[in-house]
Amino acid sequence: MGDVWVDASSGASGDMLLAALHDLGVPAEVMADAARAVAPVEITFDREVRHGFAVGRAHVRGVEDDVPHRTWADVRELLDGADLDDAVRATAHAAFARLAEAEGRVHGTGADDVHFHEVGAHDAIGDVVGVCAGFGWLGDRVTVGPIALGGGTARSAHGEIPVPVPAVLHLLTGAGAPAHGGPVDVELCTPTGAALLTTLADGYGPMPAMAVTGTGAGAGSRVLPGRHGALRLVRGDSGSVSSVAVVLETNVDDLDPRVWPQVLARLLDAGASDAWLTPILMKKGRPAHTLHVLCPNDSAVQAELERTVFTETSAIGLRVVPVGKTALSRTETTVDVDGHPVRVKLAHLDGRVVNAQPEHDDVLAVAAATGVPLKVVLAHATAAATDLLA
Repeated sequence: MGDVWVDASSGASGDMLLAALHDLGVPAEVMADAARAVAPVEITFDREVRHGFAVGRAHVRGVEDDVPHRTWADVRELLDGADLDDAVRATAHAAFARLAEAEGRVHGTGADDVHFHEVGAHDAIGDVVGVCAGFGWLGDRVTVGPIALGGGTARSAHGEIPVPVPAVLHLLTGAGAPAHGGPVDVELCTPTGAALLTTLADGYGPMPAMAVTGTGAGAGSRVLPGRHGALRLVRGDSGSVSSVAVVLETNVDDLDPRVWPQVLARLLDAGASDAWLTPILMKKGRPAHTLHVLCPNDSAVQAELERTVFTETSAIGLRVVPVGKTALSRTETTVDVDGHPVRVKLAHLDGRVVNAQPEHDDVLAVAAATGVPLKVVLAHATAAATDLLA
């Protein structure tokens, strides 16, 4: 599995995502066939130059006598009756469910009672299904960068409304997606775009460290004076570069030390790669600890770890320090110690086992089961593990 980073600094819409996917290399028929299975639409692609840069364009055309004001139940019936890959159907379901929930909050109705306007038309349904099929074809982790929402006002079936439009703000609420107004006073992110990004995202933040293997740019119908105005996709392989992580740090001098073991355990359960304490001396001679939390390059995990620190300790702030990380590949095997299995973690370098460490919990279990002193069981386990070294 690789990585795809979505640069939404020029906004996002269904047709922009379709065009960027095709420009990245997703076959046209993957998206067009999926869309056609749900609604009578045709999707075609071409390219044009915007302010000196070549960008992809997607054109989704539905039937002229289409009835756009479908309910969520109507759309759900179309999805359920279509000959679609199950994963594509599930993703499209999730995107439309998010849209229905957001529109329901905006208009004060239940999700099933929402009447989609522009989003309920066949061409909009084709946008959503085509994009879900395109990302499904890639099969990569998706990280979404900060989303430009635009400003000013926009026309809708309910008249003139402010930008960001209410549905977009409700879609972003609770999703963890970074977003900002501007940089121009037009609608840059549509409800369809927001629903797709928040459904597809595995995380949010800047472009992850990766060896870039491809890029794609997709523009919508609106031409912005003096601006590129395209959504970009950057695809790459994070496995071929040293991983990048962050260390969360905070100094704490007012927490009962007996709480720290539980704090460290909660952080590891929440996804920390490691967590540890350093004794320090603060101003006025106060003894304290620095809490260090090694966090993988995943914005959702980082947010959960930050939340854990703030709820489980008395900290009121955190330092976020980017770090490089090089890790040996690891496997696990089992050795026999006094008739009991003990797991051993193996670290490999250039195809050789260079480190073998018994799992301490298993050593404790053997000592308890046999009545043999822990130090003796540990020596036997270490000796058995040492035999595994190349």
